[in-house]
Amino acid sequence: MAKPSPRRVISFFSLAAVLSVAISGAEARWYGGPGQYSPVSSIVSEQLYSSLFLHKDDAACPAKGFYTYASFIRATARFPRFGATGCVDTRKREVAAFLAQISHETTGGWATAPDGPYAWGLCYKEEISPKSSYCDATDKQWPCYPGKSYHGRGPIQLSWNFNYGPAGQALDFDGLRNPEVVANCSDIAFQTALWFWMTPRETKPSCHQVMVGEYRPSPADAAGNRMAGFGLVTNIVNGGLECNRTGDERVNNRIGFYRRYCQVLGVDGGPNLDCEHQQPY
Repeated sequence: MAKPSPRRVISFFSLAAVLSVAISGAEARWYGGPGQYSPVSSIVSEQLYSSLFLHKDDAACPAKGFYTYASFIRATARFPRFGATGCVDTRKREVAAFLAQISHETTGGWATAPDGPYAWGLCYKEEISPKSSYCDATDKQWPCYPGKSYHGRGPIQLSWNFNYGPAGQALDFDGLRNPEVVANCSDIAFQTALWFWMTPRETKPSCHQVMVGEYRPSPADAAGNRMAGFGLVTNIVNGGLECNRTGDERVNNRIGFYRRYCQVLGVDGGPNLDCEHQQPY
C-alpha cells in the first residue's frame, strides 16, 4: 500500500493519559442495542480507541471516518466470546492481538511516520490496485459471481470468494454478489474481521482459540512447529506468504503493533510472537 502524506502531528505517547482502560459501568457504551452489551468496551474505551488509531481519520487516509468506535463495539456484541473468554489478562491479550492484526492489514504508516509506524492503523478500507479478482474458480461451493472482485476489504482485508461466501452467509449479506458492502458499511466490515477471527477452518484453529488457550496442536501442527502464540495467529491470517522465512518485515510489523497494544493494556504478549520457524497451513 502507498503511504499517505502526513497532515498533522500529535504527541504519540500522550497515551499515558489513557492507560487506565477499565471503565465503570456508568461509563460503558451500550452501542450494540438493547440486550447487546459488549464486554470489550471495558477493555478499550472510546478515548483509548482514538489514541491507538491516532491517524485513522486524517485526510490522507482513504478510510477517513469509516472505522468508528461505535461500529467496532456493535460488531463485538455480535461475537460475545471475543474479549470475554478467560482471565482479564487473557481477554486483554486477545483484544491486543486482534487490533494488531487489523492494524497491520490496514496500516498507512512507515518507518519515519509522525508518531511512529504503529499509530497509523485503520488507514485503508480496501486493497489498493489489486493484482487479481481473487476468484478461485475451482471452488464450486462458493462460486464467483461474474464481474465481482473478492480483493481485500475491511479491517482484516477479507479476500477470496471462499471467504466472502461463508462470511456473508454467517452475517446475513450476499458476500458473493455484493462483496463491496464490506468496504461500504463499517459495521459489516468489523463483523467480517471478527467472523474470520472467531471461525476455525478444516485444518486451522481460529485465532480466538489460539489466543485464549483453547488450541490443541494436532500431530501435523506439532510437526510443523505451530505452537500457540501471536505468531500462530499470523500464520492463520497470512502464513503462506509470511511464515517459515527469516526476518519477514510484515511479521515484524504485526509484532510491533502487538507489543505496543499489550504495553498500553498492561499485559505481556506471551511466547512465540513470530512464525519464522512454523510451517504455513
